[in-house]
Amino acid sequence: MKVSHYFEFEEHVTGGMAASVDHQRKMFDLAGIEYTTEPTLDADVLHLNLMGPRSVWYARRARKAGIPVVAHTHVTAEDFGDSFRFTNALARPLKPYLRRAYGLADRLVCPSEYNRDVIRGYTDVPTTVVSNGVDREKLDGFESLEGEYRERYDLDPPTVFMVGHVIKRKGLETFVETAHRMPDVDFAWFGHVDRSLKGRETKRLIDEAPSNCTFTGFVDDIRGAYAAGDVFCFPTHEENEGIALLEAMAAGKPLVVRDIETFSWLEAGEECLKVDSEGGGDGAASAGVTDAPGDNVEGFVDAIDELRDADRRAELGATAAARSEAFALDAIADRYRSLYAELL
Repeated sequence: MKVSHYFEFEEHVTGGMAASVDHQRKMFDLAGIEYTTEPTLDADVLHLNLMGPRSVWYARRARKAGIPVVAHTHVTAEDFGDSFRFTNALARPLKPYLRRAYGLADRLVCPSEYNRDVIRGYTDVPTTVVSNGVDREKLDGFESLEGEYRERYDLDPPTVFMVGHVIKRKGLETFVETAHRMPDVDFAWFGHVDRSLKGRETKRLIDEAPSNCTFTGFVDDIRGAYAAGDVFCFPTHEENEGIALLEAMAAGKPLVVRDIETFSWLEAGEECLKVDSEGGGDGAASAGVTDAPGDNVEGFVDAIDELRDADRRAELGATAAARSEAFALDAIADRYRSLYAELL
C-alpha cells in the first residue's frame, strides 16, 4: 500500500494544521504505511490535507483514474473567521467552495466528532473521525526547562498560559480581559505574533494588554511553554479539536476551557474546568458578568482562582494526563491502515 500524502502550501502553513500533518506522517511510520509527500496518481490512495486548487485538480484526476481520494477537513468556514486579516470576508465564499472540494473525496477524515457534525452540513461524503493526536515524544524532558523559561519571560507560578497563534477566535479578548481582572497573576501566550497578518482589533488587544500579560512570540522550544505554564487557559470560541490542548493534557497541566461543543468529551470538574460563555459555569462559580458578546470573563476569573490551590491543579492535571494517553500517536496509528484498507 502506497499513499500520496499531499499538503498543499506546506511551506507556508504553520500552527495546528501543520502539526496535524506531521503527526499523520509519524503515525504512518508507526503503522508501516509507505507514503510520498508529492501529489501523484502513482499511488493506491490520494490523501489531501488542504483543498487548494492543485489538490482539487488532483482529486478530480484521481477519481477518473479510480484511485480513492481521502480529504482531511482541517478547514471549515466556521473555524476560519476571526483568525487573520481578511479571513472574515473570505469565510462566507469559503463554505460553497469547500462543499464542492470536499465533495470530490471518497472519504473525509475529521479530527473530532464536533468537526464531523459541522462537515455534515457541507456534504454527504462518508466521514471517519481520527484525532490529530498528541506527539508525547515532542514533550520529553519539558520539566527541565522550567527555570530557564520562567526567568526568560519573568513568570511566577501559578502562571496562566496559552499556546498557539495569537488570533481573536482563540479567545484573545477573554484572555487579556481576565489578565486585567487578575493583576497578581502572570499570564503568558506562547505563539506567533505576526502583526502584518493581524486585524486592527487584534493589535489593539495586544497593545493594551496589562503588564502581567506577556505575548512571547515564537519560542524556539515549545517544551518551554509547558514547563513555565501552570494553568492552561483555552477560551477559544471555535475549534476543530485543539492540538495544544492535547499537549497540555499530556504535560499534566490543568485545563480551563470555554464550555463549547468541541470540548463536550471532557468531563467538567474532573478533567478540566469549563466556563459557560453566558455565565453559570460548572463549579467554577461563574457570576455571569459579560464584557463582550459571549464572554463570561468573571467565570474564567473564578475558575483560575480555584486553581490557585496547588493540590487542585495537581488533581486536575493528573486526570487530564491519564485521559490524554488515548490520543498518543501509537494508539491511533492503525486507524489509518484500517481506513485505507477499507477504501481499497
